[in-house]
Amino acid sequence: DPEKAAFFARKQAELNGLDVVDYEQTVRYKLEYCREYFRQEGEAILSTSEYREFFAQNESWLMPYAAYCYLRDMYRTSDFTQWKENSVFDKNTIRELCSVGGKAYPEISFLYFLQYVLHTQFKGVSDYARKNGIVLKGDLPIGVNRTSVEAWMEPKYFNMNGQAGAPPDDFSVNGQNWGFPTYNWDMMEKDNFSWWKKRFRKLEDYFDSFRIDHILGFFRIWEVPSEYVQGLCGHFNPALPLTPNEIEQYGLDFNEARLTTPHINREFLPELFGDQTEEVIGAFLAQSSSRHFVLKPFCDTQRKVEALFAGKTDEASLRIKKGLFAIANEVLFLRDPREPDKFHPRISASQSYLYRELSASDQYAFDQLYWNFFYHRHNEFWKAQAFNRLTPLVGSTNMLVCGEDLGMIPESVPDVMNKLQIFSLEIERMPKTPQREFSDLYNLPYHSVCTTSTHDMTPLRSWWKEDRAKIQRYYNNVLGYAGDAPEECTADLATQIVSNHLATASMLAIIPIQDWFAMDDFIKRKDYEAERINVPSDSNHYWRYRMHITLEKLIEADCLNNKITELIRNSGRK
Repeated sequence: DPEKAAFFARKQAELNGLDVVDYEQTVRYKLEYCREYFRQEGEAILSTSEYREFFAQNESWLMPYAAYCYLRDMYRTSDFTQWKENSVFDKNTIRELCSVGGKAYPEISFLYFLQYVLHTQFKGVSDYARKNGIVLKGDLPIGVNRTSVEAWMEPKYFNMNGQAGAPPDDFSVNGQNWGFPTYNWDMMEKDNFSWWKKRFRKLEDYFDSFRIDHILGFFRIWEVPSEYVQGLCGHFNPALPLTPNEIEQYGLDFNEARLTTPHINREFLPELFGDQTEEVIGAFLAQSSSRHFVLKPFCDTQRKVEALFAGKTDEASLRIKKGLFAIANEVLFLRDPREPDKFHPRISASQSYLYRELSASDQYAFDQLYWNFFYHRHNEFWKAQAFNRLTPLVGSTNMLVCGEDLGMIPESVPDVMNKLQIFSLEIERMPKTPQREFSDLYNLPYHSVCTTSTHDMTPLRSWWKEDRAKIQRYYNNVLGYAGDAPEECTADLATQIVSNHLATASMLAIIPIQDWFAMDDFIKRKDYEAERINVPSDSNHYWRYRMHITLEKLIEADCLNNKITELIRNSGRK
């Protein structure tokens, strides 16, 4: 239909002309286009031998996925617990729902068609890359959504009452709460990790190498109780929590109510609430002693506070919300959900107000306990967990396995990754040696991937603007220049930084497109802040980055392309 074709062509030009990706509109019009195309060609496509072969090979996941999408749209929610009689997955019911000739089949068959098109297009790119000697490196996310088809189909593999996340790091001082359910590893082990192996096999259709996102999750995952929004009051799972007797052996009097119940001294309230302190005391706090306050029952969890302040964006409300969140974090120990008579020290507890109230001797005792718990107690335990989980998985694939081993890294991680030949991720600004400010690029391991930045970090030009004192030290001590560091990361500086990474011993050097562009003043984006892909501490931040020039123009950018070719040749990588 010429009119429909012209309409979609206009939408394509309009959306491709934006500086960032508008996902909602893009998905909307792509789906409309696919539906029009399916009405026209669907019957013929579904009758081909190629489609029938695809269906036969993928039916085990394709049929449940199509049913999930159909029910999600019918009930207008992905929360399958709201799907009435379909809230619990039943194979026979799903097979009947998807039967040819059933009332749902027109939509079900369209969903099959979408997956078939995605597969053929992706496989076409993959086959072309392999034919031309190009390695495609894929990604394996550590978690799945709690309202995903996986959680609906096989809930036995997930702890739905927990939330996966990450402890505090350079990306987020309050930790991260991804909201994913954590894995029931005991159940997964019973069938020899078949769920993971199926994921690996599907990746092999398209990739020669892949990155395991947050590989530390195979050692232990950061689990956040459901009543928390932030990740600060999480704990590692599995772990070896402490008994009260073990705590007291460090010289700390374990007063359970004082150390495990969120409360705050009145003297600290102005730091949180400023001139709103008295208002907050009257509305949200109850006095628990002559000097201390606790949160009133209607706001005594972060989830309750979040609901109270939903939709409020004024400065005063945001400050009160942030302060109440902080009070909810004011504990030094967390009760273990599986062994309630045992406890975990709260991460980053030395930054809390409660810690400031401890005597010098109690602070010393807590510090010794904390250091042992987080950096020594679990080393062999977590090593055994990781070997048990990763050994059969790595052995089940021919792909080159890389791990994202960033963050709070247990001492046992390098040994496990080395023995299983899983490549580490090396980033100059995130050294793995505590006493170093920057990684030693000249001594990176061969079995590693090195990079200038990741999707979770600021690209080079933005990083240069973050911390002036740190950049000055980098400029003088790492790049070897005298004098003051320039205000901007110039094209020459970016070129030197990229060149240094290409010169490492790492088998793979993978440079983000933004950092390649930084080497050319004519190609790079004028607004360096628009190069950021993801802000981990902001769950509402969209991954909307798009390349600001077309592939056709990039191919013609001889100056940049010749520079890249020369750098790669000089590094000995090609």
